[in-house]
Amino acid sequence: MQWLNEPQHWEAGDGTLRFAAGAATDFWRKTHNDSIVDNGHFYYEVVSGDFEAEVRVSGQYGALYDQAGLMVRLDETIWLKTGIEFMYGVQHASAVVTRDYSDWSIVPLSPSPEAIYMHLKRAGGTFEIQYSVDSFSFSMIRQAHLTTAHSVQVGMMAAAPQGAGFEVAFDGFRIQSS
Repeated sequence: MQWLNEPQHWEAGDGTLRFAAGAATDFWRKTHNDSIVDNGHFYYEVVSGDFEAEVRVSGQYGALYDQAGLMVRLDETIWLKTGIEFMYGVQHASAVVTRDYSDWSIVPLSPSPEAIYMHLKRAGGTFEIQYSVDSFSFSMIRQAHLTTAHSVQVGMMAAAPQGAGFEVAFDGFRIQSS
């Protein structure tokens, strides 16, 4: 696996990746205020064809828009990210799909869970995003067309757009062909 925007400190072992998301980091393109930010942390591998990916994500969210989860990326203009996004004291299951412009979907999670389980499924150019707070009962948050490119980058991402940064842990990350 490799990094896009490697964090200052990170460790991986025994099926867990831990790092501190740096301050003023994000992935976002043009929507709302025309800004383009592409400096969030992304630990990925290149995957070809259809696949399913999943991970358990937990973090010390504290500032507005702290976020962590899964990401699929073709390049800086075509990508999606999904996981927890922290807004006004509440964790939300979040999905952002970007095809030059970013869009955004959120579902409030109350009470805030200790962790969230994310599941992504690719079939051709379509991606289905599901989440669970118990690892058994999954709900779909989004289905979207992203890209028909044969190979994409798939992995774990985190960012702290407005805060000083936060600690995040990813457990049980796996990708399997489907």
